Amino acid sequence: MNIKDFYFDLPEELIAQHPIEKRDESRLMVVNKNNGEIEHKKFKNIIGYLKPGDCLVLNDTRVLPARLIGSKEGSGGKIEFLLLKRTGKDTWETLVKPGKRAQIGSKFIFGEGELKGEVIALGQEGNRFVKFTYEGLFENVLDKLGQMPLPPYIKERLEDKERYQTVYSKEVGSAAAPTAGLHFTNELLEEIKSKGIKIAFITLHVGLGTFRPVKVEKIEEHLMHSEYYQISKETADIINETKENGNRVIAVGTTSTRTLETIGDADGKVREQSGWTDIFIYPGYKFKVVDALITNFHLPESTLIMLVSALSSRDIIMNAYKTAVENKYRFFSFGDAMFLK
Repeated sequence: MNIKDFYFDLPEELIAQHPIEKRDESRLMVVNKNNGEIEHKKFKNIIGYLKPGDCLVLNDTRVLPARLIGSKEGSGGKIEFLLLKRTGKDTWETLVKPGKRAQIGSKFIFGEGELKGEVIALGQEGNRFVKFTYEGLFENVLDKLGQMPLPPYIKERLEDKERYQTVYSKEVGSAAAPTAGLHFTNELLEEIKSKGIKIAFITLHVGLGTFRPVKVEKIEEHLMHSEYYQISKETADIINETKENGNRVIAVGTTSTRTLETIGDADGKVREQSGWTDIFIYPGYKFKVVDALITNFHLPESTLIMLVSALSSRDIIMNAYKTAVENKYRFFSFGDAMFLK
């Protein structure tokens, strides 16, 4: 398939720059994945489309406030670090801007000196390996000094860091939020459970590669980034029981979808495990575990819109996106939601 098959015109004013006041008051487009029929609702109405025995699979990853603004020792020049991956107890692979200030041996100060860093090695694509020194717990220092690594299309500063976390976030390690889950409130989740719908948690730590554009013309040639996942025995048992009873497994977000389809066997069974996934799902893919999907509206020509199209069809999804633009839905991380049923 050609990358241009997944292009659509998106007016810049439809890119949500901040979360709405109440999470579940966002809009919800309900799309029948088989015939393309569309309904317009509020997200809190999702409960009306869930049936007793269904299972919602949520990604409980928590975003690191991984953006650090510091200054270079000596010159005082401002520099920005983005933590990508922990490579040792106090060592991280990072993205640095401007990179020319961060050569091997360069030292940096953050805050009032609570955190210091030294570049100890150069990595691929200009990344830097940095060793940090601090007192106490690194997570506490990061919570005080770090900012949320918001996607590049969000220009406004986020006042409340928790609004870029799901209410059920627990396992720290993501560079970006699993945004489909941002619409849920604790009250809505309790209401869903009381209706007889099962809730199961998996973890997939979202990497910055999720924002990396597809640069090849034929999408089949695109190489996906790799992300760490884990699933417990408890979650595996819930999902397997749901499938055996003929009920739906509903993935909340593309991250949950990628995890489930990575671990599912040919019969749609899953088991307790952890590992790394680089699965790339695009039209033609045969789903083994996921029956329905709650997701946000994604970037044109992104791997995420390709995944959503795979669960339905390219024509149905591109028509849904056209309808979303016409009806002024809000797009991307802080935007509105789609339920592909």
